Amino acid sequence: MQDWGQGPSGDDLEKKVIEIRDHLKNKLGPQKGILPILILVLLLVLGGYSSFYEVDTEETGVVLRFGEFSGFSEPGLHFKLPFGIDQVYLVQTGRVLKEEFGYRTVQPGVRTTYSRGGLEEESLTLTGDLNVSDVEWIVQFQVADPFKFIFNIKDPVGTIRDISEAMVRKAIGNANVTQVLTTERAQLAGEIEVGLQETLNQYDIGVRIVTVKFQDVTPPDPVKDAFNEVNEAEQQKESLIFQAREQFNREVPRARGQAKQALQEAEGYAVERINKARGETNRFLALLTEYRKAPEVTRRRIYLETMEVILPRLEETYIMDDQSGGLLPLLPLRKEGVAK
Repeated sequence: MQDWGQGPSGDDLEKKVIEIRDHLKNKLGPQKGILPILILVLLLVLGGYSSFYEVDTEETGVVLRFGEFSGFSEPGLHFKLPFGIDQVYLVQTGRVLKEEFGYRTVQPGVRTTYSRGGLEEESLTLTGDLNVSDVEWIVQFQVADPFKFIFNIKDPVGTIRDISEAMVRKAIGNANVTQVLTTERAQLAGEIEVGLQETLNQYDIGVRIVTVKFQDVTPPDPVKDAFNEVNEAEQQKESLIFQAREQFNREVPRARGQAKQALQEAEGYAVERINKARGETNRFLALLTEYRKAPEVTRRRIYLETMEVILPRLEETYIMDDQSGGLLPLLPLRKEGVAK
């Protein structure tokens, strides 16, 4: 069992009293009448000294009376029965405890220093696709039931470490190296946390897991350079994919818009041509009707209307008179600004 900071036990006090009695007996010699009084005073002093104990603000005291559980002690100064009748075990229940794997904190502070020497067997793990990864992680937990934490198992902290290591190796062994080193570390840590809590609940040691967090996951040193090159290639691949998607999202909607515009223009042009053809057909049918009624008049009217369209487009116009045999210039009446 771990040392939980309990007060002096009855055996310790008895040994101490026997030592002091023998020492006084040797010193006093024949003055044996004084010896019982001194022993009594000594017992009272030691009993008074062992009757009080202090529980820190982040601790909970587990009190045993004659070896049986008696109750818990809150922070503060408390009285207990002396001479080993009451025993008090102090457990840190108000603090989140942390266990480190793959490294150790050498000196905490603003610039914390760490050490990884001799911890390779603890940090090296095998992934599901038979790749080796160097994993550093922490497990933070809090003591929920101090009595169970002390007495339900011999070494609770060691048990937590062993189960945590087994859970991490199981989770990483079911994943591939890409999931472990890059994408899904947070998800793996969540699965490990749930599995670790379920296993500790089965052991019933009164512990609540606060978090499981990967601190650093890297390939082993002999293959680190090669892995970094592969990782850079993967990043370039992802970058190119994102660029292609960006260009796709930019070009395809524009092409779709242009295609839609061309279709709408074609549909409009088709409607325009159809309406124009129908109009010309109706006009031709109307002229045909008039021509059947009066062919000569209609023919002349069509001729004159045609000349009204053609003649204004000519620079100069001459009329040939068959009777006179000469050329008669046509006055440019069609042009604006010319004197008549």
